[in-house]
Amino acid sequence: MQRRIAILTGLIFSLNIFAACQGAKPSPPASASCDLGGGKTVKTNYSSPRMKGRKIFGDLVPNGEVWRTGANEATTFVPSSDIVVGGKTVPAGSYTIFTVPNTDKWTLIVNKKTGEWGIPYKYESDELARIDMKVSKLSSPVENFTISYDKAGNGCTMNIEWENTRASVDIKAK
Repeated sequence: MQRRIAILTGLIFSLNIFAACQGAKPSPPASASCDLGGGKTVKTNYSSPRMKGRKIFGDLVPNGEVWRTGANEATTFVPSSDIVVGGKTVPAGSYTIFTVPNTDKWTLIVNKKTGEWGIPYKYESDELARIDMKVSKLSSPVENFTISYDKAGNGCTMNIEWENTRASVDIKAK
């Protein structure tokens, strides 16, 4: 009887530990949105990894290679109406975004395929657009990978920030 109780107690303890580990994501979900006015929006959902003392760009995230732009599942990009991103038209719909980071220039990839994990990238045939992004150095490091939108005139600027880098692109309603 004592053996059964010990086994049952051990099993319950193990299940509790397993459940606790499942809830603690090292790259928690995050989101950002842009209000373009007139009921038009752009929403982005992503996972936000942490720097944790690591060298990010040029190391963990290699330069010149397609990156899922966050962690875990690929980052979603959902405009509620037709928009213009860095001069290129993106129709209303659901998309996935990827980036190609480099020291002096980034490329934003808007992809029609959704629901993928994120890497390896094998979705070239589903690309809607590749768009140049501006890159700048930040004055202080950003620990948590972040996507944000700053209101700018009749549109927004999407900012991607992590470590000491900001990549940005202008977005406006079409």
